[in-house]
Amino acid sequence: MKSVTLTVNGKKFTKEVEDYTLLSELIRESLNLTGTHIGCDTSQCGACVVHVDGKSMKSCALLAADVNGSKVTTIEGLAENGKLHPMQEAFKKHHGLQCGYCTPGMVMSAVDLLKNKKNPSDTEIREWLEGNICRCTGYQNIVAAVKDAASKM
Repeated sequence: MKSVTLTVNGKKFTKEVEDYTLLSELIRESLNLTGTHIGCDTSQCGACVVHVDGKSMKSCALLAADVNGSKVTTIEGLAENGKLHPMQEAFKKHHGLQCGYCTPGMVMSAVDLLKNKKNPSDTEIREWLEGNICRCTGYQNIVAAVKDAASKM
């Protein structure tokens, strides 16, 4: 067992974890933040994307012990004072989701994209989101949502 201290969505936590505990497991099972989804267990789908020290990362591919001392933001941490983040609003407005399973990871990845590129093209958005798989939509509404959010962030 290892002691892991993380700041998750602005709150500091210290948990005892097994050496093999994944960050996604810690987030979902120990912190009860279930917005981070596990879709494939192989880091292919991107449903588990969170921000670790400001960068989008697949939490199912990270050991909790390896991010000890980090700041983690989950989908639950994007909204402020009960107001959705502009990316969340854009996904809602443009119906950039269907079943919603991939949506948290898509939103977290897209927020990171806009931190790095203020006005991305459709191609750049699609390339950035290649690590996020959606089995329900045709991606066009997701691209529209990211472009809309770019104008507001």
